[in-house]
Amino acid sequence: MSRIANAPVEIPAGVEVALNGSEVSIKGTKGTLTRNIHSDVEVTQEGTSLKSSAANNAKQSIAQAGTTRALLNNMVLGVTQGFEKKLTLVGVGYRAKSQGNKLDLTLGFSHPVQYEVPEGIKIETPSQTEIIVSGADKQKVGQVAADIRAYRSPEPYKGKGVRYSDEHVARKDAKKK
Repeated sequence: MSRIANAPVEIPAGVEVALNGSEVSIKGTKGTLTRNIHSDVEVTQEGTSLKSSAANNAKQSIAQAGTTRALLNNMVLGVTQGFEKKLTLVGVGYRAKSQGNKLDLTLGFSHPVQYEVPEGIKIETPSQTEIIVSGADKQKVGQVAADIRAYRSPEPYKGKGVRYSDEHVARKDAKKK
């Protein structure tokens, strides 16, 4: 059985935590994150740490306590350091350009693709073939990166498409005669 829930989440200086019943709000330099906590989990603040514990000894409650601890830790990391995902465009003529809250993508379609950037997410394009998605909410950053990648995921023959910068694309051999 996992013992993740037993480890407290340390709250660094400059981070404010508000516990309102089943809602936890964490405020830091990168923003404010709020999350509803499962009813089988109790979250308490002890000095400069947050502890999550199971409300009862049911197996699901213990599992939810570990999940809640991991989510709270990600919230604290998000409001202090933030999260980022890097995407790379591979292919002739594939380009990306960020303009305000829109991302213009040229991915070999007959039309340009415009992606509306959600609130709380920042997208940068240091070069035409690189996209950096950053924000405080880890889930939202990952979802935005996955949405952008889904427009043209890497294909296995030439490797063209949008991929994560650390992703390895398994290449296939062309058809042999």
